Amino acid sequence: MAGRFFETMTVSDRLAVLPQYLLPKQALTALAGRLASAEAGGLTTAVIRWFVGRYKVNMAEAAQPDIAAYKSFNEFFTRPLAEGARPLADADFACPVDGAISQFGAIERDQIFQAKGHTYSTTALVGGDRELAARFENGHFATLYLSPRDYHRIHMPCAGKLTRMIYVPGALFSVNPTTARGVPGLFARNERVVCVFESEFGPFVLTLVGATIVGSMATTWHGVINPPRPGVVREWRYEGDNSIALQKGQEMGRFLLGSTIVMLFPKDALRFNAEWAPARPVRMGEAMAARAY
Repeated sequence: MAGRFFETMTVSDRLAVLPQYLLPKQALTALAGRLASAEAGGLTTAVIRWFVGRYKVNMAEAAQPDIAAYKSFNEFFTRPLAEGARPLADADFACPVDGAISQFGAIERDQIFQAKGHTYSTTALVGGDRELAARFENGHFATLYLSPRDYHRIHMPCAGKLTRMIYVPGALFSVNPTTARGVPGLFARNERVVCVFESEFGPFVLTLVGATIVGSMATTWHGVINPPRPGVVREWRYEGDNSIALQKGQEMGRFLLGSTIVMLFPKDALRFNAEWAPARPVRMGEAMAARAY
């Protein structure tokens, strides 16, 4: 399968993806995490200033627009937005992040479209739990890519009650569009955190997918999930006194450096915004979908 997938790639995509199979991605990511958390005074400010210029980050919409006020790169990267910067649309489902649409649409039985006709399974995405995956058979998915310039906090697409969180170990390939075209099953191969919710529209999954240089992923109820990276699946359940309910638009997690989220919804749960299309930029809070019934 990987060979056939590779044969469909352009020469430029092949050249971009091949080094990722050779680089020590875990070591690079660990190093990046340490550097990003360092408080180095003027050096930190200089790095942030370069990053803002390189990626054209709009600091005017940040709660703290002064670059020099950030003690570490991580503090800058996970910066909150100013009040009112992302109003919630009057829609049943709101876009949970700033970024761009990688792919979205129908789940074909248990297959999620990745790129150029290549797919991966819902079971693989959620870490091998077939019973959980079966709840989304012939359902809907949306894959949204967060670039380095984007706001990196993740919000709820609709109100939901958290039932489970699953950490799935994996690789740390980049998740940019070129790599999505060139690495089979990318989002089910990379390290990820699967958050399972119940809502008035039925169950849904919001998966945070790690990537090269993404130092860690965190949720508002747990804090930083990785590191550590134990190399085994870990699971937390939220029932009774441990139950957690979040409202639409409420922050649920964040990435340290750019990455991707993958959402799963059950059959007949929603109709996506007619203006959505692959590669289209999106903003947190805009209308994502309406209920289908």
